Amino acid sequence: MSEDKPKQDNNSGGKPRYGRKPPQKGDKKQQGGRPQRGPPLSPAQQRRRAAEERISNWTPKTELGRKVVAGEVTTVEEALATGLPLREPPIVDLLVPDMLEEVIDIHMVQRMSDSGRRVRFAVTTIVGNGNGVVGLGRVSGKLVRPTITKALDRAKLNIIEIRRGSGSWECSTAVPNSLPFEVSGRTGSTRVTIKPAPPGVGLVTNQVGQIMLKLAGVEDAWSFTKGQTQTIYNFANAMFKALEKTSTTKLLPGQDDFHNMIKGVKQE
Repeated sequence: MSEDKPKQDNNSGGKPRYGRKPPQKGDKKQQGGRPQRGPPLSPAQQRRRAAEERISNWTPKTELGRKVVAGEVTTVEEALATGLPLREPPIVDLLVPDMLEEVIDIHMVQRMSDSGRRVRFAVTTIVGNGNGVVGLGRVSGKLVRPTITKALDRAKLNIIEIRRGSGSWECSTAVPNSLPFEVSGRTGSTRVTIKPAPPGVGLVTNQVGQIMLKLAGVEDAWSFTKGQTQTIYNFANAMFKALEKTSTTKLLPGQDDFHNMIKGVKQE
């Protein structure tokens, strides 16, 4: 009988048949490899980078946008005073580069149709510079991340300037730390009343109210609510309408000087 001969491996070089050679103990890294990646960016940093890229590739289509690019309008106060509609978010990105953004609510909305259940997401956002400018936006969409971007753009298009002052009878400070007078707003069954407070009180309201007042530049205030306040958007919209009344209310002669009022951004 013939003896069985051992099978010979066609791979004479000693390399593995499939895949790469496993790393050995004494091997060194190749210097021409892929560069190491930096730390991952947060969602806010990603949105800011996207806004910078959008500004670099932006071509204005409205009259206000062309004035901003030409340098005729340099501040938000001048842009709102022109009376032209604010329809392009890059205008706000250029005029207010230090704009802060907050997402206060993301909830799922379902709707039954003939083809089945349709799911969408409703996102509510607040933007502000912490110095007299604030905006509120709400958008619904199929995907969360694009909807957040759209809601932030909507909030930038709805920005307003508010009046601040020292309207509390308990203090006589010249620093505009609070509101100049009492204001109130309503959305649905939710009613919000904001009253000026002396320095040191802080923002006596819920978490959504604290975010909005802080982004608006208010340091001390009391808020009183009625109705269904657990609906986040209704509460935020009611407070937004109340803050809007600070700039639309007619003042008595000398009232702005008596309460040390400032409108919009405080000039240093």
